[in-house]
Amino acid sequence: MKLVPILIVFLCLPFLISNSDTHEYYVSVTEIEYVKEQQSLQIISQIFIDDFETLLRKRYDEQITLAIKDEAEMVDTYMNRYLSDKLKVTVNGEALNFKFIGKEYKDDITYCYLEIENVSNIESIALTNQILFDVFLDQQNIVRLKIQDRNKSFLLVPENDSCVLNLN
Repeated sequence: MKLVPILIVFLCLPFLISNSDTHEYYVSVTEIEYVKEQQSLQIISQIFIDDFETLLRKRYDEQITLAIKDEAEMVDTYMNRYLSDKLKVTVNGEALNFKFIGKEYKDDITYCYLEIENVSNIESIALTNQILFDVFLDQQNIVRLKIQDRNKSFLLVPENDSCVLNLN
């Protein structure tokens, strides 16, 4: 009979230790493609909904809930503000600002659509991506660049949050 309480503890221990709200990994993907005909850089940032929600709650409003029918009107404003602060694009040595087009939710991912217009020539592009680094220490950000005939991917981490692609 003394074995029963010990057995119960061992059976319950994994449930007490685990936390279903945590991920095994934290990653975002940002794709930047140059569309020559439109002279624009089109950007899509993919961020897990629950991670983005955690960030927006800590930074702006504890009541925010993403991907619901009656989502707060300020969500787009907060997303734009955050992305403008954490995602920096420089073309040919000139820092450029993007326009927040909008967002949508698919499965468990937030897709944020951004655009930089009036980009006629790209000799080099530099990107700093600090998305979610201020919330998750293990965050990694994948950057995929499709510029002219070049495809290049980078893995950015808090200690190395920038990348450069020279096209010359």
